[in-house]
Amino acid sequence: MKRSITTYVLMFLILFQVISAVPSGLLMIIDPSGEKLGLPIKLLQDTPFPDFLIPALFLFLVLGVFPGIVLYGLIKKKHFSTAEKLNLYKNHHWAWTFSYYVGLLLIMWINMQLFFIKSFDIAHFVYSMLGVAIIMITHLPSTKRDYEI
Repeated sequence: MKRSITTYVLMFLILFQVISAVPSGLLMIIDPSGEKLGLPIKLLQDTPFPDFLIPALFLFLVLGVFPGIVLYGLIKKKHFSTAEKLNLYKNHHWAWTFSYYVGLLLIMWINMQLFFIKSFDIAHFVYSMLGVAIIMITHLPSTKRDYEI
């Protein structure tokens, strides 16, 4: 099963997201104070969160585990009836559509951080651009062709 180079780039970008979100999310779940990651709790002073537990769960599950499932789908192209129900692009495999969702979720996550924390770090820029890159590569004709049904 030959795939385009853009599909491999998309897989790599999503893998990068998984590798960066899962350990960080787990560390914050284990230690919601943020100390293990060097995050001062005062970052949350203008947020609805008393500690990092809820953001950690979102980071781990939505931006770590979910992209991991999408990556598996991109690689294996297995049928998954529950995912197909949430697939807005019925003429494409669910994992292709969900890779677009991953990019959107990542951009929304960073924007919510910027809204609440009111400070900017280079990581915000990097992960915003990662989300944009995932969306753009998902929609390239060569990537789309690889996942047409």
